[in-house]
Amino acid sequence: MSDALTLEAQLDLLLPITALLPLTAVLLVSQNNPYQTLVLRGILGSVATLLYALLGAPDVAITEALVGTLLSTTLYAVALRSSMALRLEDRRSQADPAAEARLNQWLGPLHLRLRLIEEHSTTRDSHGWLEDGGQLVLRRGALLKRLQQSPGYGPWREAGGALRLDALRLDPGVQA
Repeated sequence: MSDALTLEAQLDLLLPITALLPLTAVLLVSQNNPYQTLVLRGILGSVATLLYALLGAPDVAITEALVGTLLSTTLYAVALRSSMALRLEDRRSQADPAAEARLNQWLGPLHLRLRLIEEHSTTRDSHGWLEDGGQLVLRRGALLKRLQQSPGYGPWREAGGALRLDALRLDPGVQA
């Protein structure tokens, strides 16, 4: 008699574990929060690994655990960490913690982190800059539209802040 589980003999054990795969997959694709998808991707890979191991395929289980779960989740976490930041040059004459707090409240529901960099930084990959008086200037029209459509845009404007597109890179289809 084999130690591996068979579908006929252990259906009561395998069925609930197998049912977790589509349930987790549906939860995974329906999430808005990228950090929750990261956790659910790890759970999906772990459930698949468990199922392969229970069905007597240890080689497939090890491959799923190493590549499908560990490697892909780690790469996704690294990509998520580096891409979910709004990099702004700080062109203000003095720091304004209240403006930074309002900006963080605005960006929080969009799952973005504020990252202020020095104005004369060697990296030119910033999304725009922050000026005195809460003036936020962006370099990309798509980002401008996304921020204008977010719920935090109203409170930002009510507090005296403004949002506009860089005049040198003005897209024809975007109004500032």
